[in-house]
Amino acid sequence: MLRKESGGDMLANIKENLRNAGITGNEIKVYSCLLELGARTAGTISRKTGLHRRVIYDVVERLIQKGLIGYILENNKKIFHAANPSRFLEMMEEEKREIRDIMPEMLELFNAKKEKPKEDTLFFRGKNGLKSVFEDQIAEGKEILIVNTSNLAYEMFDIYFHWFDKRRKEKKIHAKIIFNATDKEKIKKVPLAEIKYLPKEYSTPAAINVYGDNVAIIHWSKEKPFAVLIKQKEIADGYRKYFELMWKIAKK
Repeated sequence: MLRKESGGDMLANIKENLRNAGITGNEIKVYSCLLELGARTAGTISRKTGLHRRVIYDVVERLIQKGLIGYILENNKKIFHAANPSRFLEMMEEEKREIRDIMPEMLELFNAKKEKPKEDTLFFRGKNGLKSVFEDQIAEGKEILIVNTSNLAYEMFDIYFHWFDKRRKEKKIHAKIIFNATDKEKIKKVPLAEIKYLPKEYSTPAAINVYGDNVAIIHWSKEKPFAVLIKQKEIADGYRKYFELMWKIAKK
């Protein structure tokens, strides 16, 4: 059952996710203002958001160019209104098409014979950094073994994990996941995955993902999530044995 959010909570959630999607702070203020209030003049938007009118006109011009807002003329005044939110999905599809078009050239440059980083340990910070680690798991295309993942991961990346699991299913990438028993009632069904649980005393904010010759150690935190990705077969094999031991201890 979905938790019903208050208007304030809903708007805060919308703003946070728009920020995560790369929309700028002032653009979020203006768009969410129009989304909440409906069609309004620049003066009303300025009073509601606290932004100077000159800033408002700069922001609305950018949003108009993106197709996120429109306007009508009424008594020689521009009345701005939010476009249908489905426009954000169209923008994402447009961006994907543009990236797909230049992918061959980027791969050619990436794979060209030149000096590569010698480090086999990579560090990622923030939500987008963690998404890079999960994208690497999809690209690897091999079974994923996860120890001590947290329900917090699904709270932070609910929409992203929906698409992650969908692509994992399409590529037939199986997973074995060990959750903490305290999260048992919160866990949704995960496709192509076997799930077990460890007693709550084994709880830790650090999760371990083993896939192919890689190990990702992920610290789940709403404030400062980060991951350490180790690309080394010997270490991956060692953590795979650790996972097998934890799998025997864990219960369904």
